Amino acid sequence: MSAEAIIPTGTVSTSVSPERRVWIILAITLAALVVLAFVLPHLAPHPPGQISLRNRLLPPVWFDKGQWAYPLGTDHLGRCVLSRLLYGAQLTWLIAFGAAIVSALFGTFVGVVAGYAGGKTEAIIMRWVEMHVAFPGLLMVLLILTVLGANVVTLIGVLAFNGWMVFAVVTRNAVLVIRKLPYVEVAQAFGAPPWRVIASHIIPNLVPSLITLGVLEYARLTLAEAAISFLGLGVQPPDISWGFDVANGRNYLLNAWWLVTFPGLAIAFTVLGLNLLARWLRRELDPKAR
Repeated sequence: MSAEAIIPTGTVSTSVSPERRVWIILAITLAALVVLAFVLPHLAPHPPGQISLRNRLLPPVWFDKGQWAYPLGTDHLGRCVLSRLLYGAQLTWLIAFGAAIVSALFGTFVGVVAGYAGGKTEAIIMRWVEMHVAFPGLLMVLLILTVLGANVVTLIGVLAFNGWMVFAVVTRNAVLVIRKLPYVEVAQAFGAPPWRVIASHIIPNLVPSLITLGVLEYARLTLAEAAISFLGLGVQPPDISWGFDVANGRNYLLNAWWLVTFPGLAIAFTVLGLNLLARWLRRELDPKAR
């Protein structure tokens, strides 16, 4: 047979596969979040804690008494709302992202152990998960923060402690299905150790579902951090978060609506964007959805 018959002719497809496109989008999104978290504070026109009582409760610049020095107005202490918004993004995103990562790692580990081990081990782990789910999550978080005190590390820990169960349940259910697939049974029949089966055949099949779930949890934890800070048990001065600023502005809602509106819009658009990203990821990663 000639070489011409062996070598295919025609143009080579340069289209990017859906899976690779997803990873590219995820990498760009994470890089953008990291860059924004560190760049936004440098774009602030004023230090976030700078007090100017002479300029207290100034409206946004498009109103008559607004000033270009304070584009989104000032709060009751004369602090720049825009500056606090930009600085608050860093801590709000950090806490939610850290909690999502910790809960995903721990919940996935628990779910894999329960699903792969089966038997009494699975029963004990899932009863533990069910008891944890049955306890009011917000009450648990408030109790822990009251005892331990509020700081960034504690907030990440308690939010992760309150969110890992969903990863455990989803992972366990997926592992129960994957472990019955032919190639997994073949690997077990050839004597592959459990850790190799899990690492080579089970974990790669969990990644698409865990990515989508992780983005959704990131959105939920953003709201949870804002709620805890609003109640006064989250971020404490001199640190800044969007939920903390909403709490500071609630007493001025009628005569200084911008104190609550702009941090609230930042939270809302962040959660909306993450939910839309999760929906797109599910469509791209799930062949049935495509």
